[in-house]
Amino acid sequence: MASLKDIRKRIESVSKTQKTTSAMKMVSAAKLRKAEEAIKSATPYSEELKFVVSSLRSRFSEEENPLFREMSGEKTALILITSDRGLCGGFNVNLCKAVLEEFRELEDYQLQLTIIGRKGNDYFKRRSVEIEVNYQETSPVDQAKVIREVAGSYIERYQQGELSRVFLAYNHYRSVISQKPVIEQLLPIPALEVDDVDDREMIFEPSPSVILNRLLDKFLENRVYVSWLDNVAGEHAARMTSMDSATKNAEEMIDQLQLYYNRTRQAAITKELIEIISGAESI
Repeated sequence: MASLKDIRKRIESVSKTQKTTSAMKMVSAAKLRKAEEAIKSATPYSEELKFVVSSLRSRFSEEENPLFREMSGEKTALILITSDRGLCGGFNVNLCKAVLEEFRELEDYQLQLTIIGRKGNDYFKRRSVEIEVNYQETSPVDQAKVIREVAGSYIERYQQGELSRVFLAYNHYRSVISQKPVIEQLLPIPALEVDDVDDREMIFEPSPSVILNRLLDKFLENRVYVSWLDNVAGEHAARMTSMDSATKNAEEMIDQLQLYYNRTRQAAITKELIEIISGAESI
């Protein structure tokens, strides 16, 4: 049986852990609000860009731009967005498992894997999966640079016929308690779902093809950027939920330890009283 001193130390240790998880929950809640605001701010531009690209695309056949048609390359590329930090439940593991399941039929040499985030890198390294590029601890200042570098590299390689398809994998933020792993096709650009397409006759300067080529780079970069924001919001939501659960578990553990402490203390007092009474009776 543990001594009273050991039980007190255990209660103090769990109490400190509870304070830490509670603080992390509040920090994640504050960061989640900022992430939600970032998504809200980026959405209008993203939707308008999608509408313009869809309107211009309707004026061309798929053969006129290589980004709209599937190429004959032997390799498939994947951009995987995960978090740099843990303590967010199965947030990263569920996405990585979904990726392995989706691309399990491909050989290692056929999959070009670029990972944003340390957790995804750690997961695939343990499984001896070759990683082409990994970006870790990317600051908000360097975020745009990384996106341009990743998107630009794959656009160029796709146009050269080196890649047949390019996919993007991330966790979609649905709510505080729900984040869904998403694997979507980036290249060739699939048909875009928009409410309406502007098919009016227009005069373009420069030509529609030049405008479209410039917009497509921005469009693909924006898709990676918005997906990254989505993943960040999901990370904070998952961590907040995980820390809330940990805080509640710590509270329950403290209650159980306190009850055990009281019982042990009462047993010690009772034992001491019995010994005193027995000693007095023997005199």
